[in-house]
Amino acid sequence: MFGSRGGEAAVTCIACGEEIQRGDAREYDKHGNRWERTDKEFEFLCKPCHGDICHQPRDGLEQRLIDIGAGESDRETFLSSFVAADRDRSPASERDER
Repeated sequence: MFGSRGGEAAVTCIACGEEIQRGDAREYDKHGNRWERTDKEFEFLCKPCHGDICHQPRDGLEQRLIDIGAGESDRETFLSSFVAADRDRSPASERDER
């Protein structure tokens, strides 16, 4: 029957690692567009972790993190790369205010 949750698969929260039933999880789309579902594979968050994240637009944050190699360098290198990438994205008027 449509909507039945019997035999539902377990998923893992990408934030805390807890294994939860799919129906108790929240979908997370790292590309920021959860409404276009064709050929998508979602990651999942448990309800507490989903409530803790910022729900504001990310404006390409995930791609920027990938571009600067997040998780592949030490903290200081990552932070300086992130600030430089952010500076490069900001309009000149915003950079002047900083």
